[in-house]
Amino acid sequence: MNSFIPLSVPNLKGNELKYVTDAIESEWVSTAGRYVAEFEEKIAEYVNAKGAVSCQNGTSGLHISLLLAGITMDDAVFVPTLTFIAAVNPVKYIGASPIFMDCDDSLCMDPIKLEQYCREECVIEAGKLIDKVTHKHIKAIVIVHVFGNMADMVAIMEIATKYHLKVVEDATEAIGSYYISGRYVGKYAGTIGDFGVYSFNGNKIMTTGGGGMIISNDENCLKKAKHLTTQAKSDEVNFLHDEIGYNYRMTNIQAAIGLAQLEQLEGFIQTKEDNYLMYKSLFKNSRYKLLDVRNDIRSNRWFYALFCDDIKTRDGIIKYLSKKQIQTRPIWGLIHQQIPYVSEKAYRIEKAILYWERIVNIPCSTNLGIEEVERIVEQILNY
Repeated sequence: MNSFIPLSVPNLKGNELKYVTDAIESEWVSTAGRYVAEFEEKIAEYVNAKGAVSCQNGTSGLHISLLLAGITMDDAVFVPTLTFIAAVNPVKYIGASPIFMDCDDSLCMDPIKLEQYCREECVIEAGKLIDKVTHKHIKAIVIVHVFGNMADMVAIMEIATKYHLKVVEDATEAIGSYYISGRYVGKYAGTIGDFGVYSFNGNKIMTTGGGGMIISNDENCLKKAKHLTTQAKSDEVNFLHDEIGYNYRMTNIQAAIGLAQLEQLEGFIQTKEDNYLMYKSLFKNSRYKLLDVRNDIRSNRWFYALFCDDIKTRDGIIKYLSKKQIQTRPIWGLIHQQIPYVSEKAYRIEKAILYWERIVNIPCSTNLGIEEVERIVEQILNY
């Protein structure tokens, strides 16, 4: 019987064991220790940001970023519907209202519809974007860089400036992706808006088992992020706290793994690119195609999206490959259709429905070999 091919699993063949062993032998295993500060420093250096603050996961990073953006329960936030629900839930943690936007062919938020909503569905009062129907102040945009692709940040930032919106970049899938041309050439995903967030979940291109990172070029915001993620201690000796804080700290062991993973990140990205090109070549002249990324970016190619004829084909492939010991998945269920969000505003959702019906994510691990890629494609073509 053929061995099982998972969708996306960690690649832990670098210095992970060495650094974790050092953390254990030094007995700094929890939320203090040298690896946390070093990991933050190295991530900031890698993406050319002023600083980084580690946290427990991408979700906690988004929560803190929205708080730093000044979001309150009286506000509204633009969010995508085509994403993992963790990108939207932090809006609700605060009690604010999400406004769901459609995607374009990048799978990221459609800036044309975003601008249209701002222009036609809102008014500007005293420098604030106010929704005509709910009368809520729309204060921010959560942009998700889906599957390592990047949103049209030139258009997004122009809209944000014009309508006085903060931008939180959910770059949880896109560490290592950056612009190679245009206004933001050399700028990494997560470093263009007011805040950026990375995730190091077990299925990401680099992992700490579970963990996240907040990025900003505002030193005051970075200090505030560190304060809020560490229980808002104003006096660490006497355990005094000046506001509600959160236990969102990363452990030293997680950071040790992350440091070793970061050392290998560029190699991981090259492997992802090589496997993508191999998939693309093998699917040539077939009924299937892999979605590509924007031509003005270098993508980390986190996930590969196979575009099918229809929802029946999508479901059929997933079921068939499962029997062949190959793990795949559909794209996320659209968030505006989920039970907690059906009463929220959704604006002209069209393309997201199309892609939801037709995308299958196929295996993309960085330890995927040539023979495995050939086997996956062979089975899909057999179907």
